[in-house]
Amino acid sequence: MKKNGQKEVCSNTQAVHAGETGAYWGNSLTVPIAQTSTYVFEDSDAVHRFVTGEEVRIDYGRYGNPTQHVAEQKLAELEGAEAALLFASGMSAVTTTLFAMLSTGQHAVIMDDCYRKTTQFCKMVLRKFGIETTFVPAGDYEALEGAIGEKTRVLISESPTNPHLNVMDLERVVEIARAHRVKVIIDSTFATPFNQRPLEFGVDLVIQSCTKYLGGHNDLIAGAVLGAAPIVGAIKDYRGILGGVVDPHCAYLLIRGLKTFPLRMARQNEITFAMAQFLEAHPRVRRVYYPGLESHPHHRIAKTQMRGFGGVVSFDLDTDLEGTMRFLDGLQIPVIGASLGGVESIVSHPASISYYELSREDRLEIGIKDELIRYAVGIEDAEDLIGDLSQALDRI
Repeated sequence: MKKNGQKEVCSNTQAVHAGETGAYWGNSLTVPIAQTSTYVFEDSDAVHRFVTGEEVRIDYGRYGNPTQHVAEQKLAELEGAEAALLFASGMSAVTTTLFAMLSTGQHAVIMDDCYRKTTQFCKMVLRKFGIETTFVPAGDYEALEGAIGEKTRVLISESPTNPHLNVMDLERVVEIARAHRVKVIIDSTFATPFNQRPLEFGVDLVIQSCTKYLGGHNDLIAGAVLGAAPIVGAIKDYRGILGGVVDPHCAYLLIRGLKTFPLRMARQNEITFAMAQFLEAHPRVRRVYYPGLESHPHHRIAKTQMRGFGGVVSFDLDTDLEGTMRFLDGLQIPVIGASLGGVESIVSHPASISYYELSREDRLEIGIKDELIRYAVGIEDAEDLIGDLSQALDRI
């Protein structure tokens, strides 16, 4: 599917072959796991060529490994980026990037609907280093522009956001940023490069939690930052210092997951859209948050800049906390957990799983109601998932 003159992206052929030579050690088709911490030199002259920059190679595992490099090349091609950099987690990608881009006395603007750990890092950690952050409501572009000052260096947002699936108008965000000469960082984990490629809209850096849809099997933890080679290269220096490198086996699992990523994402888009339509029509559901629905406040933007609408649907049940727990316990197919993006469906109650440390008043202030459910759809049959939803809703 092509939109707004964009190239066809994330094809199955790309996912299988991008970044790979097809001929490795022992004529292996599959990328080998470079399970070593140390890379040796054949002689002193080789050491000299390395330290003088005559030869580019790996000397120590904290700075990367061959398996990781293949995964990074594959990610970069799928995202349409010049370069990609893998980390040990999505949060490691976020924190290392912000450390690299911000200095004492500088300022960042962040949308208030961003991932909670990202907001905690800004409030609790960056502040210790004399870096201030201003939080603005997601989608309030006047407030966004008004928050930018002389010391502002970056604008940070997710799109879609977690858990309300707000979608940023990327062209407008970039226009505001360019007018004030600041960089834009978009966490595109919920969209994935299959549904949205922010770099094509002028965004400077994209963050991906590879733990989710890119890995796709709930068996790895990794993150990535993607963008132009110079800025990604600068962040790479910080990764070497802070140590958030991904291990070779994890990189191997990510490569394996990426090969089927477009197939999984297309199916999850389709199933989740059907579930969102079912939920919106059900009398025991008060409100559904899914950008594919015309009722979503950002549907027009999502339809313009997204290829599909993602594998997560959130909704408010028309009940109280007790009824919400009956619904949650009544579901038979999804497991209860805090993650998303894998082949298994996972359901979450944000108020008690992700925001349990906040008081009820503080949760309500940011829209985390007692009756809010976040459903991360896997690749099970749509009729089975909808039938399971139906019987669980009957228990309210």
